[in-house]
Amino acid sequence: MRNQRGPTDSRETDAGADRLRAGDLPPAGAEETTPYDRIGAGYSRHRVPDARIARAIVAALGDAQSVVNVGAGAGSYEPRDRRVVAVEPSREMIRQRPADAAPVVQASAQELPFRDGELDAAMTLLSIHHWPDWRAGLREMRRVARRVVLFTWDPEYDVEGFWLVRDYFPDIPALDRTIFPFMREIEGVLGRVAVTVVPVPHDCTDGFLGAYWRRPELYLDADRRGAISSFGKVAGVEARIERLRDDLRTGEWERRNGGLRGLEEIDLGYRLVVGAGGPVTGR
Repeated sequence: MRNQRGPTDSRETDAGADRLRAGDLPPAGAEETTPYDRIGAGYSRHRVPDARIARAIVAALGDAQSVVNVGAGAGSYEPRDRRVVAVEPSREMIRQRPADAAPVVQASAQELPFRDGELDAAMTLLSIHHWPDWRAGLREMRRVARRVVLFTWDPEYDVEGFWLVRDYFPDIPALDRTIFPFMREIEGVLGRVAVTVVPVPHDCTDGFLGAYWRRPELYLDADRRGAISSFGKVAGVEARIERLRDDLRTGEWERRNGGLRGLEEIDLGYRLVVGAGGPVTGR
């Protein structure tokens, strides 16, 4: 058994998670441990699970009854009909979890406090690009679960299809290509995977970067932008948002992108990736 850290009995894991959920967080020395301790305030207001994306995630989980949500944040998309435990390193995000959310352990993806093969599935949703070592995190997910599910972004997506990054923030996808793993790299850790396109609905309720592709005026809202980590990684955001504001006012945005108004959904590069868990060799 590789994992000698943390609880060796699942009841101890649940007890520790309930303790954190009740507010017994680690001491103040753990503050500012992740980017979301700084930028996560207000996240739960605008990152509301979208029912269509939720259905795709539930389908990807298959018949898994015990699930760990890694990099769980405020608990979006955690299925209510399974036994779920969340792993989240950020104190700020843990504070935003609803009182009836799954129990949460403050820990990192690279050191999951579970035994080998203890869970049916491990999932991570738009989180892997924040991990200091995503390969180590995927190896841990594979170690503790028999199925691994990722909701992520494909760096090979052609950004010309998304006006926000094409016309205003080209440095966002340039940066994202250095932090999001390519599908072939994920396969290098998990073995063969199944990849499914997750189209973004025009009225998506989950306010990630691509959510407002047909509602450009919502990108003008600083509170909404605060729930999108990409805007915290680039410079000159306000000036570029002012350019967008001007283009909306003058009709220039409509001239370039008005054709989007008739679309119900669009592929912006978001993908569900499903792989098998089990013993990891070559560590």
